Amino acid sequence: MVSTCCRNNILEVFALSMLLVFSSLLVIASADFYQDFDITWGDGRGKILEGGQLLTLSLDKASGSGFQSKHEYLFGRIDMEIKLVAGNSAGTVTAYYLSSQGPTHDEIDFEFLGNLSGDPYTLHTNVFSQGKGNREQQFHLWFDPTTAFHTYSLVWNPRRIIFLVDNIPIRVFNNLESNGVSFPSNQPMRIYSSLWNADDWATRGGLVKTDWTKAPFTASYRNFKASACIWSPNSSSSSCSSKSTASAQDGNSWMNQELDAPGRNRIRWVQSNFMVYNYCTDFKRFPQGLPLECRRSRFL
Repeated sequence: MVSTCCRNNILEVFALSMLLVFSSLLVIASADFYQDFDITWGDGRGKILEGGQLLTLSLDKASGSGFQSKHEYLFGRIDMEIKLVAGNSAGTVTAYYLSSQGPTHDEIDFEFLGNLSGDPYTLHTNVFSQGKGNREQQFHLWFDPTTAFHTYSLVWNPRRIIFLVDNIPIRVFNNLESNGVSFPSNQPMRIYSSLWNADDWATRGGLVKTDWTKAPFTASYRNFKASACIWSPNSSSSSCSSKSTASAQDGNSWMNQELDAPGRNRIRWVQSNFMVYNYCTDFKRFPQGLPLECRRSRFL
């Protein structure tokens, strides 16, 4: 039998070897939405403005809209400033996430569930691996996300996924493949965002419907940054790995990023004061026992 220590070492070697095979370079991109993204649907409801520095998505009764990144990534740090739909946003969902394709896809989600004016947005997070999700955590934010831009970040490396809001960690999902828990470690993912109507479930379980007299609803994006490995199926370049090592000296140490003591204090503050749902405490949902990762990781 292989020891846990050895399995962990084998796992790290495998993840880094996948990085060498499938990733071509470390890219640091700043907001030029023309360069980095394509509007993929919405029949003109998605717009790139201000010379590529601003992107907006709109939703009306006929359709929502969405965009996706031109590149696929295999590990990285992704930052985006977003200002959400203001006013009565009940029934609307602004989704911002990483995803691969296919029935066994991987996915890392931010979803912002709208609400009546004056009530807080619900920030819904989830992690899919090999087509399996059901790892939801939900939060209310400590600010109004509709009055100004705020930064929503995903750190994804071979050891963990960290969700951050204005650089404050709110959730960590650790790689526990050695314990039989699947983890997004070998499927490249694109960045996606969409604004769409989900009034059958988004607000109070579908009890509050979208008020179309308030349409169009609009979300705005700016200052996209990616310090990440661009996936290339035909490349065996090791430049991503070498630059990832060097990036620690430049303050871009996402490849090995974990929570330090201040980060642990911040995530405790968020989860104690603003978490409104955690699948790892939902015993009614899992009467046969909580998922394995809930018993193995302190922060999920």
